[in-house]
Amino acid sequence: MSTIHATNTDQEVDVHAPASTYYTSGFNSGTEISRIKTFQVRDTEKSYPDRHAADAFRKRRASHDDKNKAQKFLLDVKETLKVLVEQEDTDGDFQITVNDLGPKTFTVGTADSGGYRTIDIRGTYVLSNLLQELAIAKDFGRKHIVLDEARLNENPVDRLSRMIRNHFWDGLTRRMDAEAMEIICKDPKNRSNNTNPRIYIPCDDDDAFNYYQQVADHRQHLKLEVVRLPPKLTPEFVQSINECPGILALAMKRTEQGLKSVPFVVPGGRFNEMYGWDSYFIALGLLSDNRIDLAQAMVDNFVYQIKHYGKILNANRSYYLSRSQPPFLTDMALRVYDKLPQTEENKAWLQYSLSAAIQEYNTVWVAEPRLDPKTGLSRFRPAGKGIPPETEASHFDHVIQPYATEANMTINDYMNAYNDGSVVEPELDEYFLHDRAVRESGHDTTYRYEKRCANLATIDLNALLYKYETDLADAIRDIFEDDFVDDDGKHQSAMEWTQRAKDRRERIDEYLWNEEKGLYYDYDTVLEQQCTYDSVTAFWAMWAQCASMEQAQRMTELSLHKFEELGGLVSGTEESRGVITLDRPNRQWDFPFGWAPHQIMAWRGFENYDMPEIARRLAYRWLYTITKSFVDFNGVVPEKYDVVSMTHQVQVEYGNVGTDFKYVTREGFGWMNASYQLGLKLLTTQMRRALGMITDPDLFFEKIIERQHKDAHRRRRKSSVAAAKKITKNGQIIAAITTFTHTSSSTVNTPSTEAPPPQFTDILTQEPESPLPNTSVSTSSF
Repeated sequence: MSTIHATNTDQEVDVHAPASTYYTSGFNSGTEISRIKTFQVRDTEKSYPDRHAADAFRKRRASHDDKNKAQKFLLDVKETLKVLVEQEDTDGDFQITVNDLGPKTFTVGTADSGGYRTIDIRGTYVLSNLLQELAIAKDFGRKHIVLDEARLNENPVDRLSRMIRNHFWDGLTRRMDAEAMEIICKDPKNRSNNTNPRIYIPCDDDDAFNYYQQVADHRQHLKLEVVRLPPKLTPEFVQSINECPGILALAMKRTEQGLKSVPFVVPGGRFNEMYGWDSYFIALGLLSDNRIDLAQAMVDNFVYQIKHYGKILNANRSYYLSRSQPPFLTDMALRVYDKLPQTEENKAWLQYSLSAAIQEYNTVWVAEPRLDPKTGLSRFRPAGKGIPPETEASHFDHVIQPYATEANMTINDYMNAYNDGSVVEPELDEYFLHDRAVRESGHDTTYRYEKRCANLATIDLNALLYKYETDLADAIRDIFEDDFVDDDGKHQSAMEWTQRAKDRRERIDEYLWNEEKGLYYDYDTVLEQQCTYDSVTAFWAMWAQCASMEQAQRMTELSLHKFEELGGLVSGTEESRGVITLDRPNRQWDFPFGWAPHQIMAWRGFENYDMPEIARRLAYRWLYTITKSFVDFNGVVPEKYDVVSMTHQVQVEYGNVGTDFKYVTREGFGWMNASYQLGLKLLTTQMRRALGMITDPDLFFEKIIERQHKDAHRRRRKSSVAAAKKITKNGQIIAAITTFTHTSSSTVNTPSTEAPPPQFTDILTQEPESPLPNTSVSTSSF
């Protein structure tokens, strides 16, 4: 057998320190752990001819652990990782989850005994944490480590929040400097024959063009193509470069060392560019974790996009040049400004940022075709020609097939002919107009917008523009004392922006509010009628504060229960979505799916109307969903959830980003990370403790749920049992449920929540139809 020995040292490191500190300092610095010769237990003298080595071995056999000390484990990283995966990862996905059928018990050696005395660690959560820590230690080049037990038994709420703060944001941060071009230019959506890395530069940014041209000249192995864009970006031009897609330049700043790109944070997974509305929610998370400089950099990149591309882009790829996404810039800039020192320099920065927002407001959102002249409301209605090129190759086959058949052409031939204009089909023009609008809305896709999105004055977009108007009015009056001149030299008046907001609010009430149902609905500007799809984005009116107190209360009383599921708010109601069949499959922005931006907007909305208890309840539900998956599925933090069945393992278009990783997730997912950090700030101490023990939301809020909407409560409890069966491979027979019990051991450090440290055990129940077993933590109601 092989033994490793940790030398005595006074170098102690915080057991919950970032990996960059924990695995490079103290016991794990690489110099504090030495390897002892290999020996055979049965023949020590033969294996150790050196008498002193044999004596040392005997001394270690006599050693014992101080049971009053926090436990530390002495591990050979490569060997432990290999054995752990072979034993516990029974489905071969390089993760340890409740789906795996291993013994869920693993033996490790203690540090105080030099690895001789062993301890068994048990349960999916602890073993998956061990797997993650070994993988991270390997990243830092560690061959042997001394691992604190408290790092494995850490309260899951604390662990996930710590990983987001210390690791995930950095893992998602990108720059467009010379060193990063090979990575940043990679595009999995590029299906053209020319796959060379390519960057497009605005026509009026000479500094950026010269910088990237030097990169191309000095790093010729990259085969980087640097292309200057024309002054006018027409739909025809954008279509013409679809066969040569590339990344779009973002902001750069001049430093003493020369030009430096302004960083940004990507959503994660296959998304390796800066996205529109994702970036707003990511910035909220960054501000929550005091990453102010990075959040400010995100604003700077948005301003650059408006100044050079005319709008905040869907994302900074060439095929997105004609599309925007839901506008959040004013709130984003003001939130960053609130965190900055109140200096004249920062005030000038805010003025420049708000001037860009005004430019985008005037040229994009209140200009035709996005502005509907009759209602005075705005729509998602981007320009564009042809078939969106960034989708999967077969994405539109079912749409094109009937037209190709009628024309006696193959699908590919028909698509090429339609794109080059040799085939003209007005019905397809209409279809792709709405398809592009859906993508601009950020809600791609949903039956709410099916074949009509470009015609809809939506509640979410108009609530956001109302917020633009009130933000600008308030900032001009309160911060700039009604002395605000935009970048075009025009004086902006707080009174004018207040009047714009007043006018929009009246139009929202006239066209979008439904008093009988107590909810806002989209308005079809072509059919001139209100739609009937129940969307959770109706609560964005409360976020923007364009709802009256009476409207907010009516929404809460009549409509909240339609969206509140066991695991958070669902995107829309099942009734609105309609029946799902083979020919009419699920859409990811419909029932039963829940998304981080919807949760965050609703929480703030209920806070705005003095209903913090509802905001906290909704936050607990959502964070429960995230935490439970984090515990049961090897630390996964995905893009979205089925909040009805309580699972991230969704069968829907595009799958679920953030679930495909080896050993340990290093990024999470942008707005999911943000929702977790923001949600935690809403919870009371009691709620945070219950969350750390994975207490079922309906049990925690049982008295409230009993009083209100009992039918919805019963449906949720039934679906949670079904979900427990579905998430396991052998779910038809047994369900693996992770439960948490208190431990009285003094060797585990108390988490920062001041709750007793939990033990983590997988309980198997043989009665799948029975209710879920209660955890041992108290379930007193909120």
